[in-house]
Amino acid sequence: MGGASVSARNEVRIEFPSLPENVGLARVAVAAFAGQVDFTIGELEEIKVAVSEAVTNCVVHAYNGTPGVVRVTARREGRTLELVIEDSGRGIGDVAQARQPAWSSDPERMGLGFVFMESFMDGLEVESRPGKGTRVRMWKSPASAGAAEAAGAAEGDGAPGSGRADGG
Repeated sequence: MGGASVSARNEVRIEFPSLPENVGLARVAVAAFAGQVDFTIGELEEIKVAVSEAVTNCVVHAYNGTPGVVRVTARREGRTLELVIEDSGRGIGDVAQARQPAWSSDPERMGLGFVFMESFMDGLEVESRPGKGTRVRMWKSPASAGAAEAAGAAEGDGAPGSGRADGG
């Protein structure tokens, strides 16, 4: 099969004002980047929802209606996508409480953002310091990656660390 091979690693960073209209920008940019990995359409939709929730949290909660900055980093390491969404806002006083379904510091909100992130991604870490900001790290591999890597390892190629990103 002809064509250019995809490098094993890639990274993109974007930074933008904490405005509601930039949630869609982050969503589309990350989806385009995630297209470098062989995610299904359903998996790409899950990634877009998780990004929307993380960025919306920054826009709604981090800066109390004053201008601020949201930073999104997307990394690809082989067939794994890692996303980091950060702000330098007010932070979260109790991360464990904030991750509980239906809890929100804003009574107008449903409090399901972290629930969606956690259920749509393979992993989620939340670090926050009051007055310093919040960092959300999420990662996901295609559901097909586990089977493909196991088959590649059995054949002696495509396994993690082999340098082969195409699995074949």
